[in-house]
Amino acid sequence: MKNGVILKKVEQNDIRCWWEKRYGPQADLEWMKYNGPYFNDPVQSWEEFYDYHQSKTPNNPMRKLIVYNDQIVGEVSAYWEDGKLKQWLEVGIVIFDANSWGHGIGTLAFKQWIKEMFDLFNYLPHIGFTTWSGNVGMQVIGDKIGMKREGIIRKVRYWENQYYDSIKYGILRDEI
Repeated sequence: MKNGVILKKVEQNDIRCWWEKRYGPQADLEWMKYNGPYFNDPVQSWEEFYDYHQSKTPNNPMRKLIVYNDQIVGEVSAYWEDGKLKQWLEVGIVIFDANSWGHGIGTLAFKQWIKEMFDLFNYLPHIGFTTWSGNVGMQVIGDKIGMKREGIIRKVRYWENQYYDSIKYGILRDEI
């Protein structure tokens, strides 16, 4: 597959299409089974999604849409684990449609995203993400792009009457 993956800043006119792909009536909600399902995040209505994102997301460098073949297929995000200190950056990715999984789109997008974050925050030595043992796809992406499994907290994520591990991945600037 050629690198036809683009990370696009969210613009005001993207919000409706983004919601449609993420939560709309035709959306494939399979991604919600892997994206921290133990938090029980709700499926947001159009109004809830728009009210939340319309003022804080457009042109926000900490969240971008993943575009492949001119279609929104997912999103990447980043947040400060340590709040206002801004020394510990965590990143995430969601590919919305399960039919797009396993084709390398997430790997290409996440690799680009980590590079963008290191470029944007040129003082950071480390970027990481946290997943759970039930999300094998996220672990595969981390491994493929050269991230290290830095820690496992055993049996702390409880989902559907079963305990799973929390898994921390990270990469240093000089490892990319």
